[in-house]
Amino acid sequence: MREGPFFFAWCDEAQRVDAFGAALSALIKEPQYGIRAIMDRDTECNTTSVDEVVGMLRAHFGRTDAEAYFVASLSYEHFVHCILRGYTDRSERLKPMGPIHMHAREIEDFSPMHMDLALGKGPRSVQAEAVLAWHMALEDIDDVLLRLCAPDASGRVPTGGCTTARTWLAPVALCATYNADARDIARDLALSWLCLHDKERVSRIAGLPLEALRARVEAAPRGACVALRHVRGHSSSLSRETVLKALATPPSALLEALEAAAAAPDGAWRAAEPRAREIYERTLPFRGRDGQGTETGDGSPLSQVEITLDHFEFLVDHARFYVRRLPGGGVVLATHPYRTLWPLWSDALFALGLMS
Repeated sequence: MREGPFFFAWCDEAQRVDAFGAALSALIKEPQYGIRAIMDRDTECNTTSVDEVVGMLRAHFGRTDAEAYFVASLSYEHFVHCILRGYTDRSERLKPMGPIHMHAREIEDFSPMHMDLALGKGPRSVQAEAVLAWHMALEDIDDVLLRLCAPDASGRVPTGGCTTARTWLAPVALCATYNADARDIARDLALSWLCLHDKERVSRIAGLPLEALRARVEAAPRGACVALRHVRGHSSSLSRETVLKALATPPSALLEALEAAAAAPDGAWRAAEPRAREIYERTLPFRGRDGQGTETGDGSPLSQVEITLDHFEFLVDHARFYVRRLPGGGVVLATHPYRTLWPLWSDALFALGLMS
């Protein structure tokens, strides 16, 4: 089974141990499960205490990296085996993986390959089933991304993201991003430009001030463009001029355009939502505490629905987007792991007249 999805967070090295410990505490809701933390061949511990793990990191982080194996709890008391890693700046210079990097051992924990649904007597609808898969995945991705990046009000982590890839891709190519300050939302575009045009690794530049990112974008040749993938029905390129215009646009206008784009799913998605709602309401009484069906088989109202290529393609092309402003002033952009955020950005930039 493939690992993933992969979550990334950036913070200063001086605060990395605190960020690691806070994220670990937030991700572990059931302390009876053990934590195995490893720093090198001679430095490791097996414990149920996050404080013990943090103490070991304080003593050794800087000369070596850290990783912790633990069980995180997701929605519906669904327990998932995860790995959390913290890398020193020295390691990031040699092989950038993301200063703080977490993933589940099996991607199916976030994007199940089957669902137990009470389909009733209505027609079978791949589209409606895909809508339900979207809801299941989004709930956990949003939750875990915030527990990793914003487990408290410290603001140590200014930005982070989630993807099915093993490396921190351009933010527009991720399935979710987090910004601690919503006024910095254009950072996602600037980082994307530098990743795609200058071939920079996002984990190395994610912490740069917005003005420094702007200067790097301005240094590109006039008229320069970068190509983007998974853009069926949307612009397939991003230009230097569009990024600079977005950086000069009031953040409130960018956010409102993103929210408007997210609030207007395409016709295929809207058409599938009523049947999805019907199936969800029919299924809800039969869900167990882990979110799975209590029983399937002969006589059960539940059917096991396998996720097929048809579901996958519908999610890639039509999965809706989610823009959430956080109480502390941050913002999360998200969609299903099978899709990227670029169509959301493309629609918002077109609406603002910023696409070159």
